[in-house]
Amino acid sequence: MSNPESNNNSGVRYEPGEAPPPLLSIGLGFQATALILANIVLVCTIVMRAAGETDLYLSWAVWASVIICGLTTALQAIRIGGFGAGYFHLMAGAPAFIAISITALAAGGPELLAALVIVSSLVPFIVSARLSLLRQVLTPTISGTVTMLIPVTVMPYVIEMLDDVPQGSSVLPGSVSFFVTVCVIAMILLTASGRVRTWAPIIGIVIGSVVAAMFGIYDYERVAQATWIGFPEIAWRGINLDFGREFWAILPAFIFLVLIESLKTIGTTVAVQNVSWCRTRAVDFRSTQSSIAILGVGNLLSGIAGTVPTAVSPWSIALVEATGVAARRIGVVTGAIIIFFAFLPKLIATILSIPSPVIAGYLAILMIMVFIAGIKTVMQDGIDHRKGLIVGAAFWAGIGFQNAVIYPEFFSEFLAGMLQNGVVAGGFLAIILTVFVEFAAPRRSRIKVPFTLDSLPRIANFLGEFTSKSGWGDQMAERLVAVSEETLLTFYHSKKSGDDETDRQVVLVARKDRDAAILEFVISTFEDNIQDQIAFLGKQVSEESIEQEVSIRMLKHIASSVRHQQFRNTDVLTIRVEAVKRTASGNLI
Repeated sequence: MSNPESNNNSGVRYEPGEAPPPLLSIGLGFQATALILANIVLVCTIVMRAAGETDLYLSWAVWASVIICGLTTALQAIRIGGFGAGYFHLMAGAPAFIAISITALAAGGPELLAALVIVSSLVPFIVSARLSLLRQVLTPTISGTVTMLIPVTVMPYVIEMLDDVPQGSSVLPGSVSFFVTVCVIAMILLTASGRVRTWAPIIGIVIGSVVAAMFGIYDYERVAQATWIGFPEIAWRGINLDFGREFWAILPAFIFLVLIESLKTIGTTVAVQNVSWCRTRAVDFRSTQSSIAILGVGNLLSGIAGTVPTAVSPWSIALVEATGVAARRIGVVTGAIIIFFAFLPKLIATILSIPSPVIAGYLAILMIMVFIAGIKTVMQDGIDHRKGLIVGAAFWAGIGFQNAVIYPEFFSEFLAGMLQNGVVAGGFLAIILTVFVEFAAPRRSRIKVPFTLDSLPRIANFLGEFTSKSGWGDQMAERLVAVSEETLLTFYHSKKSGDDETDRQVVLVARKDRDAAILEFVISTFEDNIQDQIAFLGKQVSEESIEQEVSIRMLKHIASSVRHQQFRNTDVLTIRVEAVKRTASGNLI
């Protein structure tokens, strides 16, 4: 039985629920802030300046974005109710919205932008609430492919940053600073362990900045002119609630981009979960739902403030991979530091004065980490020829669209040029191919029964008819019935004491996949994840759990793979059972 969850991730030093030392937490918080603050400021600056907005409104928009990103970064870690992933997630500006935000500002100013961002912010809330309905396309294949494509879209900006040096300077200082930063970080990550590895990125940035200063490309003047404490003048323009022609013309593009950002959030959240535990666990889609909800909160606040939308940053994946620290405390500390910096212009200037080639070196290493995290996500449930084709086609299509080599004269205008973004194009193709595979699959059989052990005879009859239609014999029927019994017993033993299951239903969907049967159980939520229980089987056994462990061991013995997706109020357990075959000697296998 293939169980990737049994793999160890020995690089993790602090898991989400653990508390790193205060000094380490603060240091990593500053490190994350240094990385993300430039993104927040630059996205706002590009949009507002390209649209011809005043410096007064630019200052307001940047300040509001910094506050919102800091607040939502902290909320992602805290996880209050259905909001927040409970993992270290960085929230930042959304570069995908740059072009369409400029269009909105040109068409109706900040008032129109505010209305569009507010209305489109409802989409993540809807996706979060109904995520279980999208489970057929929320696969590790799609999430991993989207994660792998993130470096494809970022690396062109990294290359451009190499030439971003003061006017009159040669490109040599920038290239040397970039090379030194990359080498320092890479050497520490390759040779060091423990605490030293944790500080690798910030050591590389400091040494790279020192080299840049020796070449005279560090911007001391920006730091000197900035005040220590400051608050921007309120320049809020209100919200345009007329919903005129310009609003309806631009809204579809905003909605599509928010859907794409929701998909990216799923991929990022899955990848963060995969790198945050010493022993990799099954993906908790309840955490993913809560993360998407925070995306909606961030965009709603951005719309109210009249600034650009926010997004979940993939850089948290790389930071966890590079430092081995996945503690939630880092997210809270980082969020607090980001908000603190919003009132300290001089500290913001200090970070923004880090030369672009140094930041480029840092990003280059982080994007390598993100790419590897994407590969791990794709391989999570194994890979066959269909998954391989989807990943390969989507990845190379993303590269082709990102580099404008696939009919650029057409796609530069189609869907407002959104398919020129590698993540959008590759993710879109991966979804289309996955949906096609689902529709091309053999017809499914379905039964809905009450969640009681008395339903087992009805399930047995249903599976008997299914195996007969599929051309399998009695041995396969017995195997499927055994799997169903052990699954229902496991769920039954997992329920909380005092739970009333009279209104609960079990939906069982069965389909044939070549020489195997795929059984999908949909049932009300329980606390334990069966996929994790199989991975950790035998670690802790109590008298109360012995019956449940027997069922899990039986399930592990019969099924060839088990995947347990937990959503709010819904659990989906997908089990693959290989068909019974006879060897040349007549033995069953």
